[in-house]
Amino acid sequence: MLEENNRKESTQYETFTQEEYMVMKDDLLRPMRKIRLGGKVWIGFLIMVCCAGIYAYYIQETKSKYVTVSLRDTTFWGVYISNFVFFVALSLVGVLMSAVLKLTNFEWYRPLSRIAEIIAVAAIMLAGVSIVAAMGRPDRLHYLVIHGRIQSPIVWDIIVIMTYLATSLVLLYIPLIPSLATCKNHLTNLPKWQLKMYNFLSFGWEGTPEQWKILKRTVKVLTVLVIPLGISIHTVTAWLFATTLRAEWDSANLGAYFVSGAFLLGVSAMILAIYIFRKAYNLEKYLTEMHFDKLGKVLVLMSLIYGYFNINEFLVPAYKMSGLVSDKLKNLFNGEESVFFWSVLLFGIVLPSILPLFKKMRKPLPLTLLALGVFIAGWFKRYLIVIPGQADPYLPIQNVPDSWRHYSPSLVEWTIVAATFAAMMLIVTLFSKFFPIISVWEVAEGRLEGKEEIINYK
Repeated sequence: MLEENNRKESTQYETFTQEEYMVMKDDLLRPMRKIRLGGKVWIGFLIMVCCAGIYAYYIQETKSKYVTVSLRDTTFWGVYISNFVFFVALSLVGVLMSAVLKLTNFEWYRPLSRIAEIIAVAAIMLAGVSIVAAMGRPDRLHYLVIHGRIQSPIVWDIIVIMTYLATSLVLLYIPLIPSLATCKNHLTNLPKWQLKMYNFLSFGWEGTPEQWKILKRTVKVLTVLVIPLGISIHTVTAWLFATTLRAEWDSANLGAYFVSGAFLLGVSAMILAIYIFRKAYNLEKYLTEMHFDKLGKVLVLMSLIYGYFNINEFLVPAYKMSGLVSDKLKNLFNGEESVFFWSVLLFGIVLPSILPLFKKMRKPLPLTLLALGVFIAGWFKRYLIVIPGQADPYLPIQNVPDSWRHYSPSLVEWTIVAATFAAMMLIVTLFSKFFPIISVWEVAEGRLEGKEEIINYK
């Protein structure tokens, strides 16, 4: 039976010999065969951070007035909302890597698609967790469904987030079905419950021409659908700010500003992810230097686009320098937030738009270090959008201490934020231990070794 399954699968990929295909399959399934000590320590560490976050959330819900003292009528959104905007932005990595590149026939996307999809799913799930953490009464969450008003941008945001999450889950699962059958047929030394899980989730996949036809048609439809959904989720999030009465958020540029920043963040996250998986699972043969070279060029493009919208966001109000906007810009340009602001622009936009133009900077290690700077700057950029933007309401509260205009997250808040990042990495790590993080059939179908762009790459 095993030999028959091998023959059925290998005939799908005529450019591979039987031996080459089996070597590729063994390479991509190897991470699932055994969790090594380093992997167990990493998973244990992430679980500990998540448990610390759960405990911190318990403290917050039982003693909220003592642990979120900086959240007041002026600054009503803290690091949780910054975290929410960050994770929503990060979720667009699936749109860019798995949809845009696929539809534009850039074949080098194939080893990257599943990595991007699981990051997108994990990110949008943790965006929802960040919202719950920000709520004072999470037990009333269902009221949003029962009593929500469609006129509210918050309701728009919830609708588009749930729709995008459902679509992303389906887009992750459908191309996974052939891989589940491959796992069932070839990872016979795994626990019985795991093999039964693969058998159940594969829905009797046999790789017939009709099944392949249905699968590819479904994937194509979902790929087209997820692009407007992905763009709309961050646009609606931008509208949530733009419709709130704060001078800094009163901008028609905010939607494009958020979306372009999300694509830049997604590229940086993808570079970090493939570098880690490449080293941890010895996948240098599939996540090649060519992929870093291509992603480095995409990073430059996205940095330039995002830089353009940043110029639009700040140049026009800076030219007028009127009212509350003037005070806010002075604070960002040369006030107490200035060092923070210019550092974020330097590491998050300027350097990634220049350095990858040099080929040496598109090598795996230097590009990954650059992407790490973009990733960190991306989070702090959301912090600068959310927190300082609330400090100057149109109708300021009278006779309150000056400290009310300043927000300092507590240890409890930082612990919960750290736990959301740990939870996202835990989801991605566990997925890679139970499912192939690189799609066997997509890489084989693409026949990457025979593509001109691979052969000519030096």
